[in-house]
Amino acid sequence: MRERRVRFAPSPTGPLHMGGVRTALYNYLYAKQAGGKFILRIEDTDSHRFVPGAEQYIIDSLKWCGILPDEGVDENGKIVETASEKHPHAPYRQSQRKSIYKQYADELVEKGFAYYAFDSSEDLEAVRKEYESRKEPFIYNHISRKSMKNSLSLDAAETQRLIETTDNWVIRFKMPENRIVKMNDLIRGEIEVNTDTLDDKVLWKKADQLPTYHLANIVDDHLMEITEVIRGEEWLPSLPLHYLLYEAFGWQDTMPRFAHLSLLLKPDGKGKLSKRDGDRLGFPVFPLQWTNSEGEISRGYREDGYYPEAFVNMLALLGWNPGTEQELFSLEELTKSFSLERVIKSGARFNPEKAKWFNQEYLRKRSDSELANEFKAELVKSDLSGKIGFASKPKEVLLSDTYLTEVCKMLKDRVSFIKEFIPLSDYMFVTPHEYAQNVYKKFWNENSCSMLEKLIDAISSNPCTDAESIEKAIKDTIAENGWKMGVAMNTVRLALVGESKGPGIAEIIHLIGKEESIARIRNLIDFSKK
Repeated sequence: MRERRVRFAPSPTGPLHMGGVRTALYNYLYAKQAGGKFILRIEDTDSHRFVPGAEQYIIDSLKWCGILPDEGVDENGKIVETASEKHPHAPYRQSQRKSIYKQYADELVEKGFAYYAFDSSEDLEAVRKEYESRKEPFIYNHISRKSMKNSLSLDAAETQRLIETTDNWVIRFKMPENRIVKMNDLIRGEIEVNTDTLDDKVLWKKADQLPTYHLANIVDDHLMEITEVIRGEEWLPSLPLHYLLYEAFGWQDTMPRFAHLSLLLKPDGKGKLSKRDGDRLGFPVFPLQWTNSEGEISRGYREDGYYPEAFVNMLALLGWNPGTEQELFSLEELTKSFSLERVIKSGARFNPEKAKWFNQEYLRKRSDSELANEFKAELVKSDLSGKIGFASKPKEVLLSDTYLTEVCKMLKDRVSFIKEFIPLSDYMFVTPHEYAQNVYKKFWNENSCSMLEKLIDAISSNPCTDAESIEKAIKDTIAENGWKMGVAMNTVRLALVGESKGPGIAEIIHLIGKEESIARIRNLIDFSKK
């Protein structure tokens, strides 16, 4: 049995989409389940689409998610360039491996599985237009190549002359005529394709001395001893070519098994999830925030306040079914439970509300003290920071672990993100001096001042050592005076909070203290007399 070795091989052409993170995650889980290796390889052979910063973005995204490669990057988060005992297959950037690919392209030419093609872009465009005029699709294959400018249609002398004197030639794979290629996909099962529907793909380009994806990934997967290739379904049409390349090289015995993952779909299920969908509907599609060359910022799950564990858990279930009712999985639990057999064939519809639910569940799993530390970090950098404090509780008390823990304990079931604590708890840190007019008009009447004065007496005479005794004192006073419970409680809430939000009145009084509570009630009485 060979050691299980899988790879995630993104191109540094921009920020890593959440669909790419899911592919990396499934590769990681599959490898770790068998004690194998998860390899990160950067496929940067398309020099025209290279984006500065994209490679580091990929590394940082995987690190944030906890999906750490065994090979490909070093302990400093850099792509390894020099081979060592730990990284025997370095370098892991294809652009740094470019010297090895030409010999494999030449081997295919020598064996008759590939040929030289000298068609210019203008030549190809002219042929396409000719086919379009006849309402026929143009495929560079066993039929059309006979009339194109290549080593199959030219004599040996002219072919050699063009190789030596021109720089725009390529090496194409010679797709066999009318052959059924039978393949197996670990997710989709048996697949058959007739080669007459396929074109002669370019494998190597003289212009930049670089291979295309098709040649480079086959050669690298072979040299890096990859046992399974788990990638997106957009590569499914390339599978016949890749099968044939392994056959042409004589590598059938070590050919990896293939698995093609379904797409992540828009929330309505109609098409592939894109950045535009996120912009339009208000959710991120990238793990981390990204700023492009024009200075445009794309939102990230990290910056939106998601926990990496919640993001990873959510992604795992977008296309994989554990076969149980369990929905919350740690990375270790995912590793034990994951199987390609339970990866769905159809597209997985993304639900932004479900993503928030996952984050809420992970937030609730944290201890109150952990939440307090996270909340404090948000609070001190918020607009509220400079206003924190009131007479009976200065800023240092309100920012203490004890106080913040109590706030989090009261509100954690009402939030999905740490940042949501701030608008829900501002009155716990700053005395309100403005009041929601709709609430004031609804509940304030000519008896409100006397009612509040009596409630002040009830609060003042209570030790306020626990919320239960405070609530009893207030409700007993309301009952004794025959006031409407809803009117009385909402009027007190308006005084304490400034609007109609928050947990129980008694909980608020117990938290902010008797002195501050009475002061706030008097503030509302004074406000009413203006």
